[in-house]
Amino acid sequence: MKVTIIGTGYVGLVVGACLADMGHEIMCLDIDKKKIDRLNKGEVPIYEPGLKSVIERNEADKRISFTTDKEKAINFAEIIFLAVGTPQAKDGKADLTYIKQAAADIGVHMHDYKVVVDKSTVPVGTAEIVRGIIKKNLKKPVEFDVVSNPEFLREGNAVKDFMSADRVVVGCDSEKAKLKMEKLYRTFVRTFRPIIFVDIKSAEMIKYASNCMLATRISFMNEIARLCEKVGADVKKVAAGMGFDHRIGPFFLQAGIGYGGSCFPKDVRALVQIGEENDVDLKILKTVDDVNEEQKKSLLPKIKKLVPNLKGKKIALWGLAFKPKTDDMREAPALVIIEQLQKEGAKVAAFDPVAKESAKKLTKNVEFIDDPYDVLKGAHCLVLVTEWDEFRNFSYERAKSLMAEPNLVDGRNVYEPEDLKEAGFNYLSIGR
Repeated sequence: MKVTIIGTGYVGLVVGACLADMGHEIMCLDIDKKKIDRLNKGEVPIYEPGLKSVIERNEADKRISFTTDKEKAINFAEIIFLAVGTPQAKDGKADLTYIKQAAADIGVHMHDYKVVVDKSTVPVGTAEIVRGIIKKNLKKPVEFDVVSNPEFLREGNAVKDFMSADRVVVGCDSEKAKLKMEKLYRTFVRTFRPIIFVDIKSAEMIKYASNCMLATRISFMNEIARLCEKVGADVKKVAAGMGFDHRIGPFFLQAGIGYGGSCFPKDVRALVQIGEENDVDLKILKTVDDVNEEQKKSLLPKIKKLVPNLKGKKIALWGLAFKPKTDDMREAPALVIIEQLQKEGAKVAAFDPVAKESAKKLTKNVEFIDDPYDVLKGAHCLVLVTEWDEFRNFSYERAKSLMAEPNLVDGRNVYEPEDLKEAGFNYLSIGR
């Protein structure tokens, strides 16, 4: 099938590349000429494991192309995916500016039947807004359908998540559109992965509800971690004991310094706003967000317990991105920690395997160093912020020999307290 993807961010590029790998012909459209030029030169503007090789393979086979030509891209395809950004507005709602513009462009340029697919995370009712905008901008009557097909991609695992999805959710109200979407995802049916067809509003809600449930589990465990510290329990052992209960399961029970990224914070707040607009007070989700923001600030007291006077002291950070295997700094806990440390007068040095350039745009007066050991030179405390694999095993002796003081605050509970203390570190973690 011929498919156009509007938007070449994390979602758009992954969806386009993976659909091409499934044998479809894909054209990716973006208004950012510099980004499209880079993609046409073989450069991938985001860090996502495995994505570059998938794009290169399908470019070589001429199954994927990139353009800024709206009319060409819209009329190339029988299915058009909207994968543009829906950033959080000041009032907490999802900003639909880019969605509305894309819908208007489709209406202006569309000549024949299309299935327009909302892939971006959007509030319930957005499909009707898209439908109305397209219809308003048509130059002549043209049949089309609007479908909701939410994405469930984890940054750092997005290619695998798409190709081995637990399920594909499709919200539609047209048999013609349903048949098109069944054909598009036929490969998933052959590999026994379910395509779940529901009404459009339910599909829109499934995405928000899924992300908010995962965010709730994280904030719940972070609250339990605070209590564990007070009563002398170990939150890792608590999580393990809970996880064996098949009604709960082991996933998203890890305590830490809070979630970040482009999805959980924005989606929790957006669903709270949707609730308020419909006179439903989503008290649990409000608290989920509050707990998460508090948790991002929870490392400073631990750092100050080891280094009481931070003024002029060097604090080394391992990791900056909101999670491993991505360069995404949106809502990253590292940003809060850096701001707190700098207000205390500390000198901040940091190493991250891939997020340095992204972090530079969002921080000031941070020393970025390209080696995980070099960043420790003269440091009064090491703070583990992102649990990259390269941080899991390190030379205790080498690290200690480089540091001014052997202090380590583990924001992700990667290390065993006994091991670090035996190695001579002053060690603090979360909920243990």
